[in-house]
Amino acid sequence: MSDNTRDFVSVRYLVDDVDKAVDFYTGHLGFTVRNDFAPAFADVTRGNLRLLLSGPSSSAGRAMPDGAIPGPGGWNRVHLIVDDLVAEVERLRGEGVDFRNDIVSGPGGLQILLRDPSGNVLELFQTR
Repeated sequence: MSDNTRDFVSVRYLVDDVDKAVDFYTGHLGFTVRNDFAPAFADVTRGNLRLLLSGPSSSAGRAMPDGAIPGPGGWNRVHLIVDDLVAEVERLRGEGVDFRNDIVSGPGGLQILLRDPSGNVLELFQTR
């Protein structure tokens, strides 16, 4: 894949600790570090997904004009497709990853939600 940023789909996650976030995404979910400017910012990639990990000292963490301070969490999430959800969940639980729920079945397949160290939600999904 080209190193051109425009070749990626980019998603920004606000995180409490950039180093911990990088360790989580590379150590547990198969992402690769693209740039590391910790403690302010790093970006990691998996396929054509570029995840921008922005810490409190990054420009993305600056207060809004009304005083609101951006922070991690919420229900929007990155959706990662896996081949064997049960095996992946077992592996990640063994590594101490925090899950929000158990595997649920829907019309398109199986899914489960997990949290990164800052509380951002990710979804692992296995199609039927």
